[in-house]
Amino acid sequence: MEPILTINNLTKKFGYLTAVKDLSFTINKGNVYGILGPNGSGKSTTLGIVLNVVNKTHGDFKWFDGQTTTHDALKKVGAIIERPNFYPYMTATQNLKLVCKIKGVDYNKIEEKLEVVGLRERKDSKFKTYSLGMKQRLAIASALLNDPEILILDEPTNGLDPQGIHQIREIIKQIAAKGTTILLASHLLDEVEKVCSHVVVLRKGVKLYSGRVDEMISSHGFFELKCNKQEDLVKLLENNPSFKSIKEKDGLVTAFLNEPMLSEDFNKYLFENGIILTHLVQRKESLEEQFLQLTDNN
Repeated sequence: MEPILTINNLTKKFGYLTAVKDLSFTINKGNVYGILGPNGSGKSTTLGIVLNVVNKTHGDFKWFDGQTTTHDALKKVGAIIERPNFYPYMTATQNLKLVCKIKGVDYNKIEEKLEVVGLRERKDSKFKTYSLGMKQRLAIASALLNDPEILILDEPTNGLDPQGIHQIREIIKQIAAKGTTILLASHLLDEVEKVCSHVVVLRKGVKLYSGRVDEMISSHGFFELKCNKQEDLVKLLENNPSFKSIKEKDGLVTAFLNEPMLSEDFNKYLFENGIILTHLVQRKESLEEQFLQLTDNN
């Protein structure tokens, strides 16, 4: 695997607050990575550090092979980490021409990138006439002008309506399909599940999980149970190595599996141990349930 970005024990402190703590992960070429966590988990700070807009406290990061300076590496990076900021009375084309001048890119890239984000027909419309979703799409076109090896997006669908969210997600998938590596920060589990191949889960600046999204949700699922002997049920399950954790809430027992198990076999096992269920449902864990388990246990 060819590394694009390697982060080692990165820490950032703002006075007494530790925003990012000993964070390490690697982003390899050709994947879509999500940094997932609630607001205040250190997502934007991490992106700010690797983009040289926030100073680290300690730790380090390296772009590509580590031989490239951050200044030169960022020429191969496209990023949107703030709200789109273009001149309101200029058209999309005029705004992108300015970006081309700054980045030293040929104007012939403009049409191509507007096509990618579905704005070619509105290229001569003034920026102030654009909806929020269109503004975000123009920002993505702008970030793509230098044909970056990696595109970095901070909360790309924040504030958008459902149609705008869908359009941005489809664009991200199309860009990734053409081989561009993508790193996006999001607090939306749904976004990461639908768009990303890999995920880094953060909580209060600490990494809770790093790996493939499908591996994170490839658990054996869980049973939801009710019976008249709840204490006996919980005790029995806690002593059974087939289960990794048992939770009780509002009279419902949730038993998370360590290994595959059929509901009929499970029901028979309980019956043989003197427990008759009044409710039995077998479910697969969603990314949300996995995420809540991770954040609950830390």
